[in-house]
Amino acid sequence: MSLPERLRAAMNEARKHRDQPRTLLLSTILADLKNREFELQHPPSDDEAAEVLRRAMKRRREAAEQYAAAGRPDRADAELGEVKVLEEFLPAAVDPEEIRRAVRDAIAGGARDVGKVMGQVMPKFKGRADGKVVNQIVREELSAA
Repeated sequence: MSLPERLRAAMNEARKHRDQPRTLLLSTILADLKNREFELQHPPSDDEAAEVLRRAMKRRREAAEQYAAAGRPDRADAELGEVKVLEEFLPAAVDPEEIRRAVRDAIAGGARDVGKVMGQVMPKFKGRADGKVVNQIVREELSAA
C-alpha cells in the first residue's frame, strides 16, 4: 500500500473512532499531498509524499519550539504529539552510528568543511535522516579530526 493510501486509511479509521485531533491532522496532511500533486502535475510517489510529511513534521517542531519559548508547554506538547503521529508513516530513521561512519568516510576522502561533508553524506541518507542530526554529527567529527 502506498503512503497516500495508508494516510487515507488511517484517516478513515480515525473518523470511525471519532478521534477528531487525529482526523484533522491526517486530513491536513492529505490536503498538503493534494497541493503537491497539483504542483507536480502527477500523483506523488512515496518519496515525494514522504517529503511532504517531513516538511509538515519540521513545521510542527518549529511551532513547538516557539510555543515553548512563549511559555505555552501545553501547545508545544500538542505539536510534538502530532509529530509522533506523523512519524508512524515514515520508514525507520537511520542509526546514528551508520551516519557517523559515512561522515568519517567523507572526512577521510578529503572533505574538510561542513558543507562538503554534508554534500557527500546527505544524498546517501535522503529521506531517512534528519538534516539537523547529520549536521550535528558532522560538526562533532570535524572538531575531533
